[in-house]
Amino acid sequence: MSNPMSSPARGANAVGATRDAPHAGPTRPSWILFAVLFIVLALVPLFLNDFSTGLMAKFLCYSMVAVGLGLLWGRGGVLSLGQGVFFGLGAYIMAMHMKLADASASGGNGVPDFMLLYGSGQVPWWWEPFRSPVFTIIAIFLIPALVAWGLGAAVFTRRVKGAYFSILSQALVAAFSLLLIGAQTTTGGSNGLSGFTGFFGFALFDPKNQLTLFYIALIVAFIMVLATGFLMYSRFGEVLVAVRDTEERVRFLGYDPASIKTFAFVYGAVLAGVGGALFVPIVGIISPSDIGVTPSIIFLLGVALGGRSTFLGPIIGSLIVSIAQNSLSNAFPDFWVYLEGALFIVVIALLPGGLASMGGKFLRKRRRTPASDAQGVASATGTEELVTR
Repeated sequence: MSNPMSSPARGANAVGATRDAPHAGPTRPSWILFAVLFIVLALVPLFLNDFSTGLMAKFLCYSMVAVGLGLLWGRGGVLSLGQGVFFGLGAYIMAMHMKLADASASGGNGVPDFMLLYGSGQVPWWWEPFRSPVFTIIAIFLIPALVAWGLGAAVFTRRVKGAYFSILSQALVAAFSLLLIGAQTTTGGSNGLSGFTGFFGFALFDPKNQLTLFYIALIVAFIMVLATGFLMYSRFGEVLVAVRDTEERVRFLGYDPASIKTFAFVYGAVLAGVGGALFVPIVGIISPSDIGVTPSIIFLLGVALGGRSTFLGPIIGSLIVSIAQNSLSNAFPDFWVYLEGALFIVVIALLPGGLASMGGKFLRKRRRTPASDAQGVASATGTEELVTR
């Protein structure tokens, strides 16, 4: 008869055992694909015109949101439908700084043009700190993190999860969009903020500066992939998966699931905020339509398509969805909406592991032998979760 008092010890060992597992980190094919993808994207400007290169930079900004969702949803099981809030916070913070900088350039009066048209002609007090580039950069990281921490601490400590959290996050992004639309004198309303001419002293209309922005977005996106991969396969990632699968047991072992999920939520929010901040100088506009419910769902679709719990799945899936949306929505404006919904249903129903799982299944099938099959049956209970990750 087993000793029930030994269960916590065995559970603690189970949480940490994945460190020595054969799939405790990205495989060699994943690293090769990482390098190939980076090189291919780095060569994009050599084969595409300036407009198409700008589109790829825009898609890289979207992929930053997807990378954070890969950790939050794929490893943590927290399905957030409101990442557009954090994307929008980062975007509007950057847009506010750029509007103030443009208004002060060339002897201007320091008041953004839309405030002269729709407002009182005076800059609100809470806009003033964003004249500073240093304050703006800090705020891009800090404000989304604080909002996510406040929401996560309030929700996860009350053990709100599953569909309830998803609905709550979706309602939050809808309310945020309505707030921006209603504040026309301070946020531009439904028109958003646009007409930027400079970015930290550099002219946005210079093709060389636009190319620089593309490479900045590329490097930042892949740094995020590396950082997220490190978290996925670290001790934190192991505990996060344990929280996803057996939250009560993890709590019994002495961990605080609310704090773990809150950290993952904050991390995803910071990545989304940085993506939004880079989106503004690259695209040249930010409006409520860029951060509403629909964009948040599209972020999620890319993660699901690529493989939400894999190393490269979120960024690959996000790029595929963005390219498909841009191509098909232009050619078939009415058809893309239906295809988007059908694609989401197909992925969830037939390919829950995303495109990345197809490669893993192929490799496992090739490596399978009679001896390994017998051993796999004996250890299926302990390794199934690792293989799927």
